[in-house]
Amino acid sequence: MMLQQPEGLADWLAFLGRADIPVLQHTARTLARLQDDEKQFNARSVADVVTDDPLMTLKLLRYMQTHKHRNQSYELVDVKQALLMMGLDAFFRDVPAMPLVETLLTGQRGALVRLLHTVRRAQRAAYYAFDWALRQHDLHAEEVQVSALLTHVAEMLMWCFSPARMIEIERMQAADAALRSADAQQQVLGFPLADLQRELTVAWGLPELLVNLADPAHRHTSRVRTITLAVNLARHSAHGWDDAALPDDFEDIAALLHMDVAKVMALVKAGPAVG
Repeated sequence: MMLQQPEGLADWLAFLGRADIPVLQHTARTLARLQDDEKQFNARSVADVVTDDPLMTLKLLRYMQTHKHRNQSYELVDVKQALLMMGLDAFFRDVPAMPLVETLLTGQRGALVRLLHTVRRAQRAAYYAFDWALRQHDLHAEEVQVSALLTHVAEMLMWCFSPARMIEIERMQAADAALRSADAQQQVLGFPLADLQRELTVAWGLPELLVNLADPAHRHTSRVRTITLAVNLARHSAHGWDDAALPDDFEDIAALLHMDVAKVMALVKAGPAVG
C-alpha cells in the first residue's frame, strides 16, 4: 500500500510512470490457462484476453513504447501485432499479469466494485466501437477498439492507487447534484481526470486517437465520432436502456452508420449485456 499520496498532476504522472500497473484477476487466470493449452495457445487467443482488460492492454502498450526499436517510427496499437513482434514467451516473461487489482484493493470493496464498473463500461465501449468500425470498412478497426478501451484508464488507475480520494469525489457529487465531475476532481485531486488522461496518453505514447478525442479539429472525423458515441452509449446504458440520453445516442449512431434508428436500437441491444 502506498504510504504517501502524490500531490498534483506532475507528481501523479511521475508516480504512475514508475508504478506497476495491476491487472484483473480474471485476466491472470485466463492467461495462465492458455499457457497450459497447446491447442489454443497462440497470439490471437492471447490478444483476445489482453484486449478484454483495459489495464492489461495499457500495461502491454506502455511496455512496447518504452522498449521499441530506435528505427520504429509507426504507432503500435494492434495488440496481436505487438504480441507477434515481441513473441509470446517474452510477453509472459516481461509483461506478467501481476500485480492483481483485487490484491491491491484488498479490504476496499467499494473501490473495487466501482473500478470493475468502469472496466465493464470500457469493455462495452470497445465492443461497440470495433463493431461500428468494421461496418464502416475501417481497415484498422483494432486501433479504434483499443482506443475506446483506453478512454478512461486515468480513472481506473486512480481507483487502483487513490481509492479514498475517488470515493470522496463520489460523495461530494452525491451531496450536490449540480457539482460537475471535473470540478469535484479538481477540488479533491487538484486536477480533473481528463488532464491526467491527456498527459498519460502523450507521455506513454498511447494511441493518437485518444489525443484526437479532445481536439475540436477532429470532432467530426468518423473514428473520433465512432469512439465518442460508443463511450457515450456504454455510459448511458450502464444501468439499463431507460436513460433519457439514449434516444439522442441512437439518432447519432444511426447517422454515423447510415442506418435506420430502429435497426440501430436492435443492433446495440443485441450486443454485450448491460450491467
